[in-house]
Amino acid sequence: MGWDLGTLNAASRAAFVSALGAVFEHAPWVAEEAAGRRPFGRVEELFAAMREAVAAAPEERRLALLSGHPELAGRAARAGRIAPDSIAEQAAAGLDRLSEAEDARFAELNAAYRARFGFPFIVCVKRHGRASLLRSFEARLAGTPEAERRNAEAEVLRIAAIRLGALVSGEGALRTAGRLSTHVLDTASGRPAAGVCLELAEIVSATESVVVARARTNADGRTEAPLIGGRPVPIATYELRFGLGDYHRAAGHALPEPPFLDVVTLRFGVADPEGHYHVPLVASPWSYQTYRGS
Repeated sequence: MGWDLGTLNAASRAAFVSALGAVFEHAPWVAEEAAGRRPFGRVEELFAAMREAVAAAPEERRLALLSGHPELAGRAARAGRIAPDSIAEQAAAGLDRLSEAEDARFAELNAAYRARFGFPFIVCVKRHGRASLLRSFEARLAGTPEAERRNAEAEVLRIAAIRLGALVSGEGALRTAGRLSTHVLDTASGRPAAGVCLELAEIVSATESVVVARARTNADGRTEAPLIGGRPVPIATYELRFGLGDYHRAAGHALPEPPFLDVVTLRFGVADPEGHYHVPLVASPWSYQTYRGS
């Protein structure tokens, strides 16, 4: 259920806490503290109040906040014994369908991390693809306890910001979403390429990719909606695969069989989950080029 900021400002304290109590994992006390600072004119002011409540909390409570987060791909997650938001977030990142080798590696890393730092590895999974999650896990395991405490707390805030942004509408929305888009230009005819079938895939490993989106270009050579939008674009390597051969056949171009360019694949990386990545294709039956647009 979504909430308007004005409605939350006017709600009872109990209703306010009920609405926002899950923004911070198993820590409704954060919403309780923020409730006393109403009214908020902007969503970002509400989030600032929640962030300040965490910063001002006693050490024991802050450590409990970290400890309340579930392990990535852990037993509790697989059994569904974690908070609903965490279940959805881990599933969206593909952590509910790991290979046996990946499952074993996450179990090994979870145990080593908790033994070293005393709390679970925390990362905003909505900002990462599966390969990026594993790289981050391995890199952070080598960090110092002081650095990891800062990293964990920063990730808790990222998770909370996305959850709050999904729950509350109003002025001053939090910047938690990125966008990935494309369009196709036909240089042989000098116009946008309508009717090109394409798919976007996340590269998980050298032998695995997962299709994230499929679409068809419209009269402007664009897809009707961003390939990824309204959420972070997970850090990952991607491939955009364009059915260029089928498009040129339908356009009446005389092509050899097999055509010189059939499925054109562009492989690129996303490092900024809140950024806008526009990856166009400019093509003829004999050549193509791309660039990072805006």
